[in-house]
Amino acid sequence: MLSQGLVSAAAVAASVLFILSLGGLSNQEKAKRAVWYGIVGMALAVVFTMFGPNVGGYWWMIPMMVIGAGIGVYVAKKVDMTEMPQLVAALHSFVGLAAVFIGFNADLERRRVMAAQASEGFSAFAALVAEKTPAELTFLQVEVVLGVFIGAVTFTGSVVAFGKLAGKVDGKPRQLPGGHLLNAGAAIVSLLLAIAYLNGAGFWTLLLLALLAFFIGYHLIMGIGGADMPVVVSMLNSYSGWAAAAIGFTLSNDLLIVTGALVGSSGAILSYIMCKAMNRNFVNVILGGFGGSKGPAAEIEGEQVAIDTGGVASALNDADSVIIVPGYGMAVAQAQNAVSELTRKLRAAGKTVRFGIHPVAGRLPGHMNVLLAEAKVPYDIVLEMDEINDDFAETDAVIVIGSNDIVNPAAEEDPNSPIAGMPVLKVWDAKQVFVCKRGQGTGYSGIENPLFFKENTRMLYGDAKSSIDALLPMID
Repeated sequence: MLSQGLVSAAAVAASVLFILSLGGLSNQEKAKRAVWYGIVGMALAVVFTMFGPNVGGYWWMIPMMVIGAGIGVYVAKKVDMTEMPQLVAALHSFVGLAAVFIGFNADLERRRVMAAQASEGFSAFAALVAEKTPAELTFLQVEVVLGVFIGAVTFTGSVVAFGKLAGKVDGKPRQLPGGHLLNAGAAIVSLLLAIAYLNGAGFWTLLLLALLAFFIGYHLIMGIGGADMPVVVSMLNSYSGWAAAAIGFTLSNDLLIVTGALVGSSGAILSYIMCKAMNRNFVNVILGGFGGSKGPAAEIEGEQVAIDTGGVASALNDADSVIIVPGYGMAVAQAQNAVSELTRKLRAAGKTVRFGIHPVAGRLPGHMNVLLAEAKVPYDIVLEMDEINDDFAETDAVIVIGSNDIVNPAAEEDPNSPIAGMPVLKVWDAKQVFVCKRGQGTGYSGIENPLFFKENTRMLYGDAKSSIDALLPMID
């Protein structure tokens, strides 16, 4: 059994490593090392917590950890990068459900300690509860309420987000009759139950509170459209962090408090950045019901003009500057390696090649950056929207690979569009635009794109990987 001093020292070291990990993830070149900081920090946290004071039950704890680690390794090896957004949402749900169960258990232990004789000996968490003053026990109840409520909202919200990201649930915003009034009513009843619980009501109040929070999480995320999913992922990340922080207060675990606060605050900041990138109001997205249309969309004139790989190759061979705009379609087709090879060949031919990345490209913040890094595309030619948007007018050719909303001129031209006002990559300003797309559908969010009908746009239909592979031998 380790002393409390060693456990506290390990907690400080792990906290520093977590901070270094978050800081390093902001830079592509340092990201891999930053991930290792996080891994080492978590290993320290788990080991020193396991063998800390008043901890026991190793006969079931260790087997469960081994089983969990085995499942984690299996999932990590099986899941493709294209499935990473839904995996992240699923992992958020686990944090939320853990917060609910820990809150329930903490209250049951509090009741057991208060009902026991003063002479009865306690261990582990019960020993901590037995030492608390009445005021501290009240704070414990507040922590339990917050942990259960936030955890329950996170759980069902993350499950729905998983379903939408995986295509198992309709990506369009759906709400029950009553919409926001139902959410508001459930929140008010939850507050009344929390007050009753703090004033000595039974365990049933926590159960009802959790059920209402489960509903709020479900209804909130069901009411958010597919166009807002990147914001939802980062928002749920924040929720899971605050749920973990609440657990930390409940368990008197300083490391969990710090870790939860880091995740919660960074998720909230990322949500704000995502909202700004999509011209969304942060509060509106959280309340749900957005991402749908505001009125009748503007009619689109013209027709989509197809082109074959030979025509695209000819244009690329004649071009001096090329910008590639990847989207979720590149991830689905797993075309990142083919795109990387195309980039290499174009650059070897003396052409200027760069990538334009929208902050919400894909279904997870940073999704495209990760895919391109995996394919070993040089970091210095991968530029954010604000860095490259003014350069499209001077670009000979743009290749759009599986993107829809982030290159949609309706964001600027149609006030009734669901993405009206959203900053987008102005690819239509280039001399020629080639859109690599499976078919004539509207994509995940169901929003029509006038770009596909513009005079300087040509559609290269087919699987992105197959199309790019067919291009490669034709590049001089």
